[in-house]
Amino acid sequence: MRVAPDRRLRILITNRVLANRTGSEIYVRDLAFALLRRGHRPVVYSPLLGGIAAEIRAATVPVVDDLSEIGGRIDVIHGHHGLETLAALLACPGVPAVSVCHSWIGWADAPVRFPRLLRYLAVDHACRDRLVFEHGIPDERTHVVLNAVDLDRFRPRGPLPARPARALVFSNSAGGRSPYLAAIRKVCAAEGIAVDVAGFKSGHSLERPENVLGQYDLVFAKGRAALESAVVGTSVVLCDVAGAGPMITTANFNQLRPLNFGMRTLSEPATREALAREIARYDPADAAAVSRRLREAAGHDALVDELLGLYDEVIAEHRSMADDPVAEQRAAAHYLQTLAPRMHQRDILKGAFARVLTLPIAGALIRRRAARESDRHWFPQLLRSMDRD
Repeated sequence: MRVAPDRRLRILITNRVLANRTGSEIYVRDLAFALLRRGHRPVVYSPLLGGIAAEIRAATVPVVDDLSEIGGRIDVIHGHHGLETLAALLACPGVPAVSVCHSWIGWADAPVRFPRLLRYLAVDHACRDRLVFEHGIPDERTHVVLNAVDLDRFRPRGPLPARPARALVFSNSAGGRSPYLAAIRKVCAAEGIAVDVAGFKSGHSLERPENVLGQYDLVFAKGRAALESAVVGTSVVLCDVAGAGPMITTANFNQLRPLNFGMRTLSEPATREALAREIARYDPADAAAVSRRLREAAGHDALVDELLGLYDEVIAEHRSMADDPVAEQRAAAHYLQTLAPRMHQRDILKGAFARVLTLPIAGALIRRRAARESDRHWFPQLLRSMDRD
């Protein structure tokens, strides 16, 4: 789909980090690619760059870690994470914005109350409740915009076998001696199901999940990972370190999809009994039907259409507004005040981490792990900053 020249928007997208394969980082990458294909001009900002940033830039989307490097006009800011969104608003005076809350619990996803931030988006109804009932964002300013999948990349797999033989725990939180991971392994072993683990904590991130997920019959995941797995046709049990939920089926689809298969669906501890109950619901025909429904409702093109409509709304609304620099300064000051306790906690944790680095074995293991990343990854950058301190 091409757009008329006067409709080509320059959209500044922010994110805390662009180094790992977390939900918001993948969201930024896929959104930037989709906007570029539509003829728009996305620019991406993050103070911490790494592999995902390099991938975005390789697609000819500008990526910066310093907002002063942006020399051209920006039409609208699409913000993720409060501090980075505020930085973009202050660096781009007179530019309206939307922001997206991706997390029910992450402090960085707490919204910025700012005069030019005209729409607050949530990836599910739990995040919307956080915006409205914990941070006072007006109902009329909030919208639920569910996550979506690039259907051209995540193609349907073939039919599932009658009984599951291979399972994947797909989560950045899975690794080490996690109790929920141990419970999954035990239940699957009893059923003769081989288990693999993928995600940041396990040390095995999936660079191209679209090429891998179809090799599994059963996936344990939540949020975007669950969505991507179900789209390709695997059977998905909602599960993560926070707890366990149901297997996604056609019977509960209408209840689970508005929750983005996220935190609010994890309603009980991830015990062996709970997991065994959900695995017993494995049904190849039903998993294929779930995949078809998602492919009808969760395609990335529909998400981009919705976002472009919201960009148009805030640009038009902002034209009728008079910017108030004093109100903006007060809003920025208020948000920065809320960060003070977080920064104090960070300093305490940084001090504890510095002491761990002085231990011969632990310090060597940490530095060896950091050496596997590029120089622009946040992990080696953190170690270098601590060495300078």
